[in-house]
Amino acid sequence: MKNLALITARGGSKRIPRKNIRDFLGKPIIAYSIEAALKRGVFNEVMVSTDDDEIAEIAKKYGAVVPFKRSAETSNDTATTTDVIIEVFNEYKKRGFNFDYACCIYPTAPFIKPENLKSGFEIMLKDNTDAAIPVVKYSYPIQRALEIGADNRLAMVWPEHSRTRSQDLVPRYHDAGQFYWFKVSAVKPDMELLKMKASPIVIPETQVQDIDTEEDWAIAEIKYRL
Repeated sequence: MKNLALITARGGSKRIPRKNIRDFLGKPIIAYSIEAALKRGVFNEVMVSTDDDEIAEIAKKYGAVVPFKRSAETSNDTATTTDVIIEVFNEYKKRGFNFDYACCIYPTAPFIKPENLKSGFEIMLKDNTDAAIPVVKYSYPIQRALEIGADNRLAMVWPEHSRTRSQDLVPRYHDAGQFYWFKVSAVKPDMELLKMKASPIVIPETQVQDIDTEEDWAIAEIKYRL
């Protein structure tokens, strides 16, 4: 089996400029993803898909390869991750390389653990699924969620659970936003990850933090130091 680690890191970033290579506690944030992918020997190749020369140089410095540049079509704001994935495999095929499995890794995920990458692959093989996705349990039961109405009044989204004990509510999970494994043969232009036959990789909340805003970034640095 041949496995590819695919780290998607375009140059444009609106909310946090140069987000993918911004310093995170002493090194570019993308370095954490690259180093995690290289540690366990799970991948035959660890590559970065980017349109940006500076990102490419930093990626190579930390051990990844950048065998080709991302096209303008897959570098704009409307391109999807699936568009990028398909382009990457098409480019590899032109060069005579094929892969059986791949792991799409986010460039701004410093909490990624090499052991989670390895266990995700093992879970997918054991369950014979098309994908494996890391998830984290909501820290508060979403069945108790509140909404603010047009009259500025609070109301329960699911009032039928107003008296249900917390321990009786079914745990719910959300995407951890770090990486996901998938079979290369399952990749289609209309691929929707959460509609695929996928296995969960449950990760503790202490190892998860979305980084979309400056506040998120500050929280991530505090959390990482703990």
